[in-house]
Amino acid sequence: RSLRKAAIWDEVCDRLDKNALGLSGGQQQRLCVARTLAVEPEVLLLDEPTSALDPKATAKIEDLIQELRGSYTIMIVTHNMQQASRVSDSTMFFYEGVLVEHAPTAQLFTNPKDPITEDYITGRFS
Repeated sequence: RSLRKAAIWDEVCDRLDKNALGLSGGQQQRLCVARTLAVEPEVLLLDEPTSALDPKATAKIEDLIQELRGSYTIMIVTHNMQQASRVSDSTMFFYEGVLVEHAPTAQLFTNPKDPITEDYITGRFS
């Protein structure tokens, strides 16, 4: 059931006895999500879930996040501002380990309250 929820079943159903290292990076990420879903958590914590993936695999992970968001609280750590704006409802910006700003995503990206947040999202520093 968790393989279906993670949108990976159709790609692995005929090779369940094979090593997961034979899967693509995106498939491995979705397999990790499936393993997590199997224990029925309330919260999913995803640390840079698409950092080493190509755009097509990234889109599959983002689609999966969109599908799961109604059933789970999902927290994502990312340095990809475009991804954060696409997949999140609420965004927190940390700078040097300190929470600088927390707001609904649209508000944070269009009207940040803190100058440090604005500098980061506009690319003045990274």
